[in-house]
Amino acid sequence: MRSALPASRGGSDRWLISYADLMTLLFAFSMTLYAAHAEHPDRVSFPASGHATAALAPKAVATPPAITPLSSSAAPDTALEQRLARELAGAIGARRVELIRDTRGLVVSMPDDAAFPIGSAEATGEARRLIERVGDTLRDVPNGIRIEGHTDNVPIRTAKYDSNWELSTARASAIVAVLVERVGIDASRLSAAGYGQYHPLNPNDTDAHRARNRRVDLVILDLPAGAPPAPTAPGDSSVAP
Repeated sequence: MRSALPASRGGSDRWLISYADLMTLLFAFSMTLYAAHAEHPDRVSFPASGHATAALAPKAVATPPAITPLSSSAAPDTALEQRLARELAGAIGARRVELIRDTRGLVVSMPDDAAFPIGSAEATGEARRLIERVGDTLRDVPNGIRIEGHTDNVPIRTAKYDSNWELSTARASAIVAVLVERVGIDASRLSAAGYGQYHPLNPNDTDAHRARNRRVDLVILDLPAGAPPAPTAPGDSSVAP
């Protein structure tokens, strides 16, 4: 009977072995968490209180929203083009205005016979009304706007203008004046440029081609107002209001 007593006591103390194993595992687990926290402190947190499972949970990492690159926050969009097309539908149908998109931005192009008398920089009443309608649409658009005057290659010499350069620049400046004085667009958003015959849409080889080259373009630039303008070709004449 006495020989059985020690064995009975040994069996009753076996829980200490399991407890020691558990403590060893918890210690190893804690060291693993500590090492992980030291290497990636932004991924693992140790709360001051709470369940052990909370300590295992990584911090939620917010994924930033996808950013759609803009040609700038001021780039003319399709909605603006569609709005101008609606506003100017009658003039576009009558070929008094043309909407063009090119590398500079969105262009509202007016042939000179729809905007100015021959050899003059005094805009017609119809042209002023069209310019005001365009300006009303663009008043709250942040883009820079460049007004460009163009002629054909037929030399001119009048009492007021000695060259196509002078005439094209004067016409561009006249439209800037309408946008500032009658529409109320901030003058810092505007510039005027005269290109003479040096930026034709077509070769100056027929009357029809020359007529299309004689035009004034309102260019809604793919740039915010105040950004440096795209470089122009040598010999361009430009002025800012």
